[in-house]
Amino acid sequence: MSHNTDHLVRPEEAVTLHGLFLERAKRSPQSVAYRHFDDNAWRDITWNEARNEVARWQAALVSEGLSPGDRVGIMLRNCPEWVFFDQAAMSLGLVVVPLYTVDRAENVAYISKNAEIRLLLFENQWKSLKGVKDELDCVRRFVSLSDVEDQEEKRLAPASKWLPKNAELAEALPRDGEALATIIYTSGTTGHPKGVMLSHRNIVSNAYAGLLHFPIGPGDVMLSFLPLSHSFERTVGYYISIMAGSTIAFSRSIQLLLEDMQIVRPTVLVSVPRIYERIYNSIRVNLEKGSAFSRMLFSLTEKTGWRRFEYLQKRAAWHPALILWPILKRLVADKVLGRFGGRLRLSISGGAPLQPDISKLFVSLGLPLLQGYGLTETSPIVSANKINSNFPASAGLPLHDIEVKIGENDALLVKGPCNMMGYWKNREATAAMISSEGWLNTGDTARISKTGHIYITGRLKEIIVMSNGEKVPPADMQHAILRDRLFDQVMVCGEGRPCLVALAVLNPECWMKFADENGFAPDALRDRAAERKVLERISRQIREFPGYAKISRVLLLLEPWSIENGLLTPTLKLKRDKVIERYAKEIDEFYSRY
Repeated sequence: MSHNTDHLVRPEEAVTLHGLFLERAKRSPQSVAYRHFDDNAWRDITWNEARNEVARWQAALVSEGLSPGDRVGIMLRNCPEWVFFDQAAMSLGLVVVPLYTVDRAENVAYISKNAEIRLLLFENQWKSLKGVKDELDCVRRFVSLSDVEDQEEKRLAPASKWLPKNAELAEALPRDGEALATIIYTSGTTGHPKGVMLSHRNIVSNAYAGLLHFPIGPGDVMLSFLPLSHSFERTVGYYISIMAGSTIAFSRSIQLLLEDMQIVRPTVLVSVPRIYERIYNSIRVNLEKGSAFSRMLFSLTEKTGWRRFEYLQKRAAWHPALILWPILKRLVADKVLGRFGGRLRLSISGGAPLQPDISKLFVSLGLPLLQGYGLTETSPIVSANKINSNFPASAGLPLHDIEVKIGENDALLVKGPCNMMGYWKNREATAAMISSEGWLNTGDTARISKTGHIYITGRLKEIIVMSNGEKVPPADMQHAILRDRLFDQVMVCGEGRPCLVALAVLNPECWMKFADENGFAPDALRDRAAERKVLERISRQIREFPGYAKISRVLLLLEPWSIENGLLTPTLKLKRDKVIERYAKEIDEFYSRY
């Protein structure tokens, strides 16, 4: 074990997720558990105060006459009430079903019916929920965090009236680690989501194993901004903090994230690649605007920082250039990392692959950036890098008690206490995912190095089969194209078609510069001459791919793909089908000429 773990609440002490919370509140009653922005100020909540709030929510849930095993839904932004409701529900043996706040009402209705949700807590979505309330007949009680009222809907209650002013925490049920704790519906890019059933033991064991990799403790502050509805944030950004006794600060919004970092000054950051990509692109754009000297200085810092990183990892000998590091750190690295608040000592990336050049940049600047890998079905962490065994391009080493092996078609197979109980009401899908020997097929292809580090090489299903039978991995091509800072987002398509086309969201500043240098008007997105110039840039990035993997046309766009316009999932993954649907006319026009 590479770091002290005496402060951790161990799985055998916690047993369940509510047991974990009780143990932490008992150990650290006056320490700050949560920090949030309320009434125009940042406010702290101690573990003891959090315990008292959980008691109020528990009493309100008891008044609804729910039984252990009943499902309750939660549709809130990240906030203390998310935690209070979650813990109160689990203290009564209820099964928590998280929903995304930005989800379509039709999808909320599908999940509610499929899981048979009895009570649904939400914030300000009543207007959209009213449109599908006839499909929500399984819900006996709607609870609104905002003070919305509707005289026609007798099932609706504002939380301010529903919650008692004070309550004593009732004794919890006997702790059963094997009981179902939550059903998390995968946010898949196509079709109806499947409900992943996770037990208390699944998540408690995964959080503990994660903390054997991540040195997080009572003095740490974590900034929570990824949706708690997603298993990555829920385990790593919520349950792990309880186990470690660290403080969680809830960000106000993604739009205010950089400002919140300056105020909260987190020591630990849990994020998806998109956040690192945004900062990386901003750095590169600013460098292009700057002087030749500033670019040279930054390049020297990167090179020296990488030498230092390899030396500290014991993979390279000491080099005289390392003498420069304290100066370069002060002049360059500290200023860049200051964007994260200036106290960041650990950063964890997951949810999707992080491009190697981006992770290399941040570790070169002195930020311990640990990439991990997992999926909802594994609670979710399968592997992660360690501070002293960090290969940034890899997905890290398997966690404690988790076995991995390479199966048929190079599929990564996983076995361990993290593996889900199965899919809710879907035995067929469960059997297809988990073998009779207990091996879960991740659907990702991988290789395992001599050091034991896992390298994800692709997706079994994310393959474009062109009309000529040639197979192309779109994700790999997209990552290659995104090395060019002209592009902020890219999607390659061509399933069943004679050639490949790309849809590209351009970086506004880089596009303005590119258009000016080539004599195009900034609005010349449909200009064939401009398209040909952009195709030249794309071709340079995909030279390593086979000749048949050539991009023949590119649709140039300036409107970003986002959660709000329905083209990204809440965890910032591309909804391929939705993007194709949005631009079907333009894509069909491209192919009409072949």
